[in-house]
Amino acid sequence: MSVLVVAEHELGALKGATLNAVTAASLCGSDVHVLVAAGDALDAVSAASRIAGVAKVIHAKGAGLEHQLAEDVAAQVAAMAPGYTHVLFPATSHGKNIAPRVAALLDVAQVSEVTRILAPDTFERPIYAGNAVATVQSTDRVKVLTVRTTAFESAGAGLSAAPVEAVAAVQETGLSAFVSAEIAALERPELTAARVIVSGGRAMGSSEKFAAVLAPLADKLGAALGASRAAVDAGYAPNDWQVGQTGKIVAPQLYVACGISGAIQHLAGMKDSKIIVAINKDPEAPIFGVADYGLEADLFVAVPELVEKI
Repeated sequence: MSVLVVAEHELGALKGATLNAVTAASLCGSDVHVLVAAGDALDAVSAASRIAGVAKVIHAKGAGLEHQLAEDVAAQVAAMAPGYTHVLFPATSHGKNIAPRVAALLDVAQVSEVTRILAPDTFERPIYAGNAVATVQSTDRVKVLTVRTTAFESAGAGLSAAPVEAVAAVQETGLSAFVSAEIAALERPELTAARVIVSGGRAMGSSEKFAAVLAPLADKLGAALGASRAAVDAGYAPNDWQVGQTGKIVAPQLYVACGISGAIQHLAGMKDSKIIVAINKDPEAPIFGVADYGLEADLFVAVPELVEKI
């Protein structure tokens, strides 16, 4: 069975989420193809060809695909999908923007946030903020999946490069147009790719305290900064720091939760972290129920002491 993975790339570089999607795809079928829908993006095409388990890379090159407009990428994927049994996307903002459009164009159901592949037609996905797991069986001729990247290991490098096939891009839909982009320069690792994350909750009290208390710890650990929804809603942290069901799903090697109570929607976004450290002065905080190490203390005292000792 041939399986198509829609690569995610930015500024010509392949994003790590694609490697997780390739691992998932290998569990759906033995012949894994990767689609790079882009302008030039030769670096992304080259990187995709070196992923272990990839049989072929398809480069759809066209001006309408250069800026990854969801309507145009979806049209390209839908045109190619009948030749595959499965079409997989990483369950990122990019994948979630395109996959539903592809499913609608194909008139099939989408299976979202897949965390386990039991068989080529049977999948597990979390529901109720991760408090239950649903087993879903699909009989659609083409199965459109988004896969939770934290549930699958990254595919490694192959011994040789897979062949690259160039295909013509489909006609532009004209439904949207690229106007401009503002690219933020990150001083720390990207949240979803970071090995260490330091997160703060509403107890931080202000954005200034986020910078004064948590930033030094993040700098010492080489960590990304995250936040709970309550902290983001209060204006203490930007939206792209939000971890949780309505934010970003992460699974770093180390997750340090400072002043986070542990609401269900937040736990849904980080409970797969390898090691969870919780610092909270409330001994009844639900975060202690999932933490590997818990420190019942005032974070404004404990965190600076921790920074001094690292």
